[in-house]
Parts: sequence; C-alpha cells; structure tokens
Amino acid sequence: MQTNSIPLRQALLFWLKLGFIGFGGPAGQIALMHREIVERRRWLSESRFLHALNYCMLLPGPEAQQLATYLGWLMHRTWGGIVAGALFILPSLFILIGLSWVYVAHGQQPLVAGVFYGLKPAITAIVLQAAWRIGSRVLHNAALWGIALAAFVALFGLGLPFPLIVLGAGLIGYLGGRWRPHLFRTTATAVEDTDTQQPAPAHTRFRWSRLVLLVLCGAALWCLPMATLTVLFGWQGTYTQMAWFFTKAALLTFGGAYAVLPYVYQGAVSHYGWLTPTQMIDGLALGESTPGPLIMVVAFVGFVGGYVQAQFGPEQAFLAGALAACLVTWFTFLPSFLFILIGAPLVESSRRQLRFTAPLTAISAAVVGVILNLALFFAYHVFWPHGFAQQVDWAALGIAVLAGVGLMIFRRGVLEVLIVCALAGLVVALYGYPI
Repeated sequence: MQTNSIPLRQALLFWLKLGFIGFGGPAGQIALMHREIVERRRWLSESRFLHALNYCMLLPGPEAQQLATYLGWLMHRTWGGIVAGALFILPSLFILIGLSWVYVAHGQQPLVAGVFYGLKPAITAIVLQAAWRIGSRVLHNAALWGIALAAFVALFGLGLPFPLIVLGAGLIGYLGGRWRPHLFRTTATAVEDTDTQQPAPAHTRFRWSRLVLLVLCGAALWCLPMATLTVLFGWQGTYTQMAWFFTKAALLTFGGAYAVLPYVYQGAVSHYGWLTPTQMIDGLALGESTPGPLIMVVAFVGFVGGYVQAQFGPEQAFLAGALAACLVTWFTFLPSFLFILIGAPLVESSRRQLRFTAPLTAISAAVVGVILNLALFFAYHVFWPHGFAQQVDWAALGIAVLAGVGLMIFRRGVLEVLIVCALAGLVVALYGYPI
C-alpha cells in the first residue's frame, strides 16, 4: 500500500458516506468497509485489513469506529484517522439529537407513542438475538459456559456492579490461560499478516517521541474539558458527572455496545436518574434504527438527562440536552481514538500474532451472561409494564415474537425488523389498544 496513491478527497467522501449508511451494527459496518476498501477500491490488502480488525477487537470500545480510525490513520496519517473516526459518528450524533428532541417534546403524541410501542418489543428480541449470536461464537466449552452463567447470576441475582464482573472475568481468564490454556485459546483475535509485498509506510513505524506526544495530547483533551466542567458546574454537577461516568463506560465496553448497556443502565437509570427504564429502551430503539455505532445510544441518554435537568432554564432545555449529548459523545469516544493512534504503530511495527487473549476470551464469555440479563430486564418492562401482578401485554409479546421470527428464522436485517414492528405498533395504537 502506498498512501500517496489513495486520494485524500475520495477517502474523506467515503468516510462521510459511511457515517450516513452505516446501518446493521458493527458486523454490517465492518463488512461494508471490507467490501468497499479491500474488494472494490483495493485501497488495502486483505491481510492488512484483518490485522487492523483483530487489534480493534481486542480493545474496549466500538470496534467498527475504531477500525475506521485505524484504516484512516493507515492511509492518511494521524489526521486521516481522526477524520475517519469522527465522520463515522458525527452524522449519527446529529440525527440522534434531532430524534431525541422529537421524542422528549412530542413522544406523547398518539402516532409517536404507537411507533415506540412497536419498537420496544423488537429491541427485546434484538438483544436476545445478540446474546445467542455472541454465545454461539464464544462459548466453546464448559468453562466458558460457566463464566457466562456466573456473570448472569452475579448481575441478575446478586446485583453486582458491571465493572466488578468484567474484572473478575478477566482475572479468571488470566489464571485460566496459565493453568488451562486450551480452554481459552481462540483464533478470532490473532492473525499473522503475510502480505510482504507492500512495505510499511514511514508513518506507521513506532517512535517513542510520538507516543509521548499523543499521551500528553490525550491527557489534555480529557483534563481540560473535565476541569472546565468542574469549575462551571461543580464536581457533582450533571454535566461533570456525565463526563466522568461515560469515561468509565468507554473503558469497559469489551464485547461491544450490548455489553456496556447494563452498566449504562445501572448508572444513568438506577444511580443518577437521568432517564427512566422505558426511556432507556426507547433510546436503544433509536440507536438501532440510526446509522453509526450502537453505543451512540449514549447521546440519547445525555440529551434526555440534560433536557430534563434544564441546566440553563426551561426555555433553553434543547440547548442543555444538545450540549449533554455532545459531551457524553466526546468522553465516550476520546479513549477509542487514543487507543488507535497510540497503539496502532506498535501493532504495525510488530506485525506478529497478538498475545494475552485469554482474559478477553473470559470477558467475552461473561458478556453473554450480561446481555442475557439485559434481555430479561427489557422483557420485564415491555411485557409486564405494570409489574408481574398485572396481566401480560399480549400485543407487545406478539410483536416481539414477530421480531424474533424475522431475525432468527428469516434472517432479516435489524432495520427491516424495526420498520415492520414500528408499523405494527402504529396499527395497534390506531385500533385503540391501551399503550
């Protein structure tokens, strides 16, 4: 690969286009990048693409966005990576701010309420499918099944915090990798780049001076906004606590967005009260139906929390919500950019098989149990909205079954399923069913 052979303007237009058409979750987004960059445009080789992908899969954070950042950096240096990663998420941010405002300002309108009524059971089915899909890929033996079960019990039965579950799983994986390595061996996180025909670009070579500079810049980009928020609103202020909370969330998203959603729920709903359980489900529905990484649901969480708090007064509620959405997006994605820009030269310089994956294998197994807990949480609030003592919502259950059949039997795309279920919810509302 010669970086000067790839037109920067064409690359920028591609990343912008990807930001608007990146539906289908990380799998769909990664497949789209592979088809366009490797197969159609031939900007990168297959082996170099996979080398980048496997590094991104080792990291906490949204792997598709990190892969876009990595490939942008590989083709057009640091600014290429920053622009590629930013264009991957900015369209989704602006779209979600607009949809979030419609939701909080007009969500009680019958038509809008009917659409969201149909989306909630669809989201329950989607999360359950995610648990099945990840489990079938990760749980290869009894030990990993045991870790998944233990994580489910720890979260559902004992109410342990999500970070503790991640750390516990990582410790089990570390010890298991030393004592029973065959139980934690995986081929999905390592690849040997055999493409020796293309010399490594000069900017991909590791340099200590560059690493120190990036670490200092990253620290400044985190500390200055955090210090400003602390001075303006205090450490306990809504914006400051959002920044701190979503920084921690960004470092715990092993296994993708579904894995971190229980942590976001624990903090945003149970601890801080920025939004209700129902609003959390609605936010996930919006995140699933818009382009960009699913973890962009944090923008909805931030907008609703900022809008309700009305930090600048009732007349400026939209401004408060939009600022909160931008802040949580900044603090959620900043670590992802730093992981790539700091770590990618090391990966490119070594060009060797990645090691020490046993802890991540165990964490991935725990994620299955965590996602199953999330599916049950959604099911409780959707199918028994007034508690187990009341009658089950049969219409919502029927829509969930419809979504499950579409996803798992007919293998339809997420966006198609969401559209059909939204229309079903609209029909239910128009026929006078209590929602």
